[in-house]
Order: sequence, then C-alpha cells, then structure tokens
Amino acid sequence: MEFRQLRYFLAVAEEANFTRAAERVHVSQPGISAGIRQLENELGATLVDRSGRSAGLTAVGEVVFGHARSVLAAVEALRRSVDEMNGLVRGRLVVGMVTACTVTPLFDALSAFHLAHPAVEISLVEDDSAKLVEEVREGGVDLALIGAAGRMPADLDGRQVISEPIVAAVPPGHPLAGRDGVTLAELNAHPVICLPRGTGIRAVLDRASAARGLAPSVALQAAAPGAVVNLAERGLGVAVLSASMLAGCPGLVTVSITDAEIPAILALVSAPTKSPALQELLAHCRESFGEPREPVGG
Repeated sequence: MEFRQLRYFLAVAEEANFTRAAERVHVSQPGISAGIRQLENELGATLVDRSGRSAGLTAVGEVVFGHARSVLAAVEALRRSVDEMNGLVRGRLVVGMVTACTVTPLFDALSAFHLAHPAVEISLVEDDSAKLVEEVREGGVDLALIGAAGRMPADLDGRQVISEPIVAAVPPGHPLAGRDGVTLAELNAHPVICLPRGTGIRAVLDRASAARGLAPSVALQAAAPGAVVNLAERGLGVAVLSASMLAGCPGLVTVSITDAEIPAILALVSAPTKSPALQELLAHCRESFGEPREPVGG
C-alpha cells in the first residue's frame, strides 16, 4: 500500500468525481483510477461505488476513508516535525487578499518568503473580505489580507495593518467641496459611490449609517478603489473610501465624515493552528509591514 493511493482515494471520496479528483492531485484520470483499483485489490474490497453518476463510497469505503485521513495526517505531522528539526520548510500555502489589493508590503513578504523557502508552493487568490474570512475559518485559505469594520474576527488570529476613518471625496465645485466635514445624514442627500458589500469600507459605511437609523444612498459601486475614484471625478457621486485610498488623487477634494466613528481596518488573519510554512510567512509579513499604522485624518 502506498501513500499516493490513499491520497487518490481521499480526493475521489471528497470530490465524488474521478475527473475533479484527478485535477486536484494533478494526475491523469486513468492514473487515479488505477491507483484506487490497486488499493482495492490490496484490501480485498470495493471502496468506490462506480454505478451512479457520482463516485460514492461503499460501506467499506466509508470505514477506510476515516483511517486514510488519519494516516495521511500522521504522515504530514511526521514530515513537519522532521522539517522543523532540520530547519526546513516545505508544503503549500494559500494566501488570500481582498479584491483589487495594492498593498505592496504583502507582495514584498511573499517575494522574500519565496526566496527563502522555494520548496513551498504559494497560491494567491482574490475575493471580498467576508468570503476570505470564511475560507480561513474552513481551512481553504491559510492567511488572508482583509478589510473589516472596527475590529478583526474574534475567532481568528489577526494582526492589524492599518486603521483609519472612512472619508468622502468630491470633485472641485461640488456642493460639499468647501465643507470641513459632513454628517452621514448630509451625505445621504447625494448619490454615493462605494465598494461593494463584503468589503471593509462598505461594512463601515453600512454599520455607521445603521447606528443612526440611515441606509446609505449607494448609487454606484465598484470593486476597485481606483474605479470609485474615477467615477467620482466624473461627477457621478460622492466617493466613500478610506483616507489612504484617496491619497494622491488631485481630482478630488476630501471631506471628513464627522459621525462615522467606526474605523476601517486592514488586517492579516489566519487560523489559530499554523504550519511551519505559515509561521515563516507570518514572520516575513511582520518584517514587511512593520508596526501597525495608527488612524489618519481625512
């Protein structure tokens, strides 16, 4: 019996499909089928029911599934222990980042980590912050850079990178351009351009508005902060972003939102249990990001 046969079997059991399982373990479908046939011959029992459209497990297969997971988990734990003793890091990490991320310290950390540990495969995925948090909880993502309203998820380990207020931005000549500040109620008298739900900036706007019995008048939304800026520059509404997102935008005048007291934060989050590879990546992130940035004014 070989470990690869157990990996093939687990992939088929979890995917309920030979084709998807083959793609997951990066072998051909005939190869994964042959591996499972060999395992079944060695055990003297059919593990996978091939009679239906999906690949289900037989009663014996259900029993073998639990043991196979335990065996492979033990092998991975053994490998990690040996790697730690030898000072080696290997494996695979999935890193998530909020859509349209332009936070270069994350890229610097990934680059430094890759140079130091080329044996670790890194996958990078983009999504909105809410979905990334769920992926970290479920184990599909090891580390994620997310935006959040006020605080990080309490059930995850996190490191705050930035904390700052949301602000409004309008082109010169707009009725709000000469104001020192604007309330959420006053902001609601104008069409708002913001990031979509699931992002930290939008969560701050929605929560701060709801606390005052308001619903933000979001007329346009875009996933990239740059697109929000471009739309506002063309007079289509009031941009609502964080202060740093509007830095260096000469076409817009920034106005503070006086009663949006919840800060927008950017944070790195990960599950409490960490592999040696993830621990090393976190060390590079601490070096790249430095000390967390304090709130900045609008």
